Amino acid sequence: MQYNPAAYGSTALSAERNRVMRNTYFLLALSMLPTAAGAILGISLKFAMSPMMGFIVFMAVSFGAFYAIEKTKESGAGVAILLAWTGFMGLWLSQILQVALKFSNGAELIGVAAVGTAAIFFTLATIATVSKKDFSFMGKFLMIGLVVILLAAVANIFFAIPALSLTISAVAVLLFSGFILYDVSRIVNGGETNYISATLSLYLNIYNLFTSLLNLLMAFSGNSRD
Repeated sequence: MQYNPAAYGSTALSAERNRVMRNTYFLLALSMLPTAAGAILGISLKFAMSPMMGFIVFMAVSFGAFYAIEKTKESGAGVAILLAWTGFMGLWLSQILQVALKFSNGAELIGVAAVGTAAIFFTLATIATVSKKDFSFMGKFLMIGLVVILLAAVANIFFAIPALSLTISAVAVLLFSGFILYDVSRIVNGGETNYISATLSLYLNIYNLFTSLLNLLMAFSGNSRD
């Protein structure tokens, strides 16, 4: 049997991509544990912050974590920092969960948002994985959309317009669904080779998708307590 360097290289590359994908999904699943713990702690403490102060704290902690994760992503310290940050994200998530639980069907709304998020994620991740289509062409449009969403969210801190909030949530559902396709495609096609960075990206997509769906469900299906 003749040795074929090209075939060997292709096989090795495929194995490496599969390894990154497996590690990413494992770490992504693991990250849900500190998220859940943080959310439960936040609910029990009735954690809450004002919109402006909350935005400043959230951005400072998150960008600090992003920087630290990027610097340590080749070591176990990167995993530890990522998991600590997802605990913080769970604490932050508790604020919208507390709002949802004020509705008589709040627990149901949270459950539907969680199931919907999981369904969207697995469907889009499967499409990107099975088709192996390169969705990198979406990157520029997604980043523009992200900037617009962030600017609109900051503006709505001051104006507090319900219609704008709903519009942001609806657009965010589409935007972060697109990011799931884009980020999974990057792993499948070798554009992302670090599983810690990949996990961070997918976690953000799932987190924002969930909160956006929950916002929409509360607006259209929430039942006030009598």
